[in-house]
Amino acid sequence: MSRIESFKRALSEKRAVKIIAGIDNFDADKVRKVVLSADNAGASAVDICADPKIIAMVRTITDLPIFVSSVEPEELAHAVALGADAVELGNFDALYKKGMSFSAEQVLNLAKRTKELVGDTFLCVTIPGELEIGEQVELARALEELGIDLIQTEGHFSNESPSNGVRGLIERAELTISNTIELSRNIELPIMTATGINPTTASLAFAAGASAIGCGSCVNKLDSEIAMLAVSRSLVEIADRSAQYSLELV
Repeated sequence: MSRIESFKRALSEKRAVKIIAGIDNFDADKVRKVVLSADNAGASAVDICADPKIIAMVRTITDLPIFVSSVEPEELAHAVALGADAVELGNFDALYKKGMSFSAEQVLNLAKRTKELVGDTFLCVTIPGELEIGEQVELARALEELGIDLIQTEGHFSNESPSNGVRGLIERAELTISNTIELSRNIELPIMTATGINPTTASLAFAAGASAIGCGSCVNKLDSEIAMLAVSRSLVEIADRSAQYSLELV
């Protein structure tokens, strides 16, 4: 089974876990730690930036499917040539902090250009969490018609201080989970829920209709490799339990 086929299988079983090193994380040592943690934990895939040196390094240390994220179609096409198994147009959430924003029309045009360049390569597109839900649904339907393989939801960047404890964790994930519910009711494409997804909120994402979760800051912001591994393993276990529970309900 090829690397991307193994991810597709996890996706079909609604237990896929993608560990995100970061679209703007160019620290090779930190990326290496995140990737090794994901690999050792049994994650379904890793997501890294479009830097050629980072891609080459990661390809030598893991057999996990590699997603490369960027908002530049040409960068994504180059990543495929360098060995990426899948490409992702996104993750926009990291770019909002830099004052960038993306309209539905921009995302659709970027997706069309990316599709032209990468052909049959597995393609995921992030739906900007800043868009009104009606716009998100329309964009998701247009992407489905375009032949995209996977939709990723997100919340949005906020400068407001979150609440403490579990309440704060749930508040951060609330929007992306509600977006997952709305989109899962309107499209047939599998959905990956991201932004604020961690061991506390992961089960909520699967209950909302996600086939996969994308988890970044709960892993890549940690300093300890042991902690990274522990969190990654917890996420994989939650995904497996959610998938098993779903099977028992059938």
